[in-house]
Amino acid sequence: MDLEVSGRRPLKSRNMPVFQRLAAWLAGTSITPNMISTASMGMALIAGVSLAATSVATDDWWRRGLWLLAAIGIQGRLIANLLDGMVAVEGGKSSPVGDLYNEVPDRVSDTLILVGAGLSATGNLYLGLSASLLAVFVAYVRAIGASVGAGQVFAGPLAKPQRMALMTLACVTSAMLPTRLQTMPVGAELGLMTCVLGIIIAGCVITSIRRLRKIAESLRKAAVAGEV
Repeated sequence: MDLEVSGRRPLKSRNMPVFQRLAAWLAGTSITPNMISTASMGMALIAGVSLAATSVATDDWWRRGLWLLAAIGIQGRLIANLLDGMVAVEGGKSSPVGDLYNEVPDRVSDTLILVGAGLSATGNLYLGLSASLLAVFVAYVRAIGASVGAGQVFAGPLAKPQRMALMTLACVTSAMLPTRLQTMPVGAELGLMTCVLGIIIAGCVITSIRRLRKIAESLRKAAVAGEV
């Protein structure tokens, strides 16, 4: 089976000693994977609110701090997403409702972060809303693959880890660049986060198409195998 088609997202970070030790420690506490999944929404909320607050911050240093806080929140969300699965699988603390806690908080987190990006100082609300809807659709396509027997398709190029990496890079860049360099005078000013949201939208469309093609290919192969 394709390495991108499985029941669990392939992540190199899962093999990093620091996360393995942290997951092992969490597995030995009363903290459950579902608690960690819920905490990921809290980190996404911090990121989303921080992003939106950059548009009303009057002090340049406060705005830079908010960009960095958003980056920390995004990475915190990803770490929580990593650890909940590790504690559930490697730590042997899986739950009958674990799949719900694995999926629903992710969709909420995507929305909080991407809509927050749309409301940010250099963002565009309509693009933020569009990006959040498409991110949910990308996950929906993956779920379709599982429901029709093709498996979980994690093909990119802009799956969740790549979207969040791009958002983190945009936040860190915004914290470092002078404010005057964060917009380009192309007709109406084109902000850095607006450009990033545009890339995410295009990437989500491409990702959805690739996943649908992989699912269709898997179903065709299964049909041919059944006829033999």
